[in-house]
Amino acid sequence: MHENQNFPVKALIEDFLAARATRKPSVHTLKAYERDLTLVVGLIGDGPVTLSDLSPRVLRSAFARFASTRAPASVARAWTSWNAFFTFLVTEQVVAGNPMSAVDKPRLASHSPKPLRGEDTPEQLLEAVSKRDDRQRDPWPERDVAVLALALCAGLRLSELLALRVGSFLGRPGERRVEVAGKGGRPRTVPIEPELDAVVERYVDSRRVRFGRARPDEALMVDRRGAPLQRGGLQYLVSSCFRRAGVNDRVPKGAQLHALRHTFATRLAEDGANASEIMRLLGHASLATSQNYIEVTAEQQRAAVRANRTNRALGKLA
Repeated sequence: MHENQNFPVKALIEDFLAARATRKPSVHTLKAYERDLTLVVGLIGDGPVTLSDLSPRVLRSAFARFASTRAPASVARAWTSWNAFFTFLVTEQVVAGNPMSAVDKPRLASHSPKPLRGEDTPEQLLEAVSKRDDRQRDPWPERDVAVLALALCAGLRLSELLALRVGSFLGRPGERRVEVAGKGGRPRTVPIEPELDAVVERYVDSRRVRFGRARPDEALMVDRRGAPLQRGGLQYLVSSCFRRAGVNDRVPKGAQLHALRHTFATRLAEDGANASEIMRLLGHASLATSQNYIEVTAEQQRAAVRANRTNRALGKLA
């Protein structure tokens, strides 16, 4: 147990972040931890905050002020960051217990999946984007199709696409797989079918023509200058694909690339995959998240049955 309760919290946060870094989380995850911890510390006091300041009462007060100007999801994430921080301190025997159980965590409404609307929309999107569009300044259909296909056929998140390396694809033909750096630093492996493998190979070949052979440790997705794609660039690429394919009206508001991942998961559920299989393929932390796709699929099936004209005729007989 740390005898000096006047030990500065700032130094402990640095120790915590250093320990977390060994798990190889994404840069965004580490920055979120640091931001959540330091913002709440800033609400506890103007001077250096020490261990003795971190009482349940003080933390409740700080979180109340933190929550007054932020969305519930941001507050819940900050609570999770502080819970992880105190778990680290308990493990390191710096404190005797975790006071976060005394700080209320906001309840979040479960988010319904938001797949692309329309039965054939994914196929229409891929077909339209695969055609060279000379209205673009520098058309690169091979890359654009690869981005869409990795989200639609492997369920990759935006951050996971950005983290892919040229050497992330492994295995013999027919047994190919991609190693993914998942959310929260959780790695997973996703099977790659021959059709998707061929799409990725065409993109890599086109990239080699433009910029020469790439090393296995280089970023897979690059912009038109050969630099690694950034978050904003990838988001713009996906939204421009929707516009070029004329399917903007079928993309749920605020979903963009996530709509492609949700389409992958929803189709898995429609084709009979169970929640455990969906959980493994998409890298969900909770089985309940995966179950949402199965429940949505069941609702869609019921809506289709409800729309049956014969059912309406029965209603008139009754």
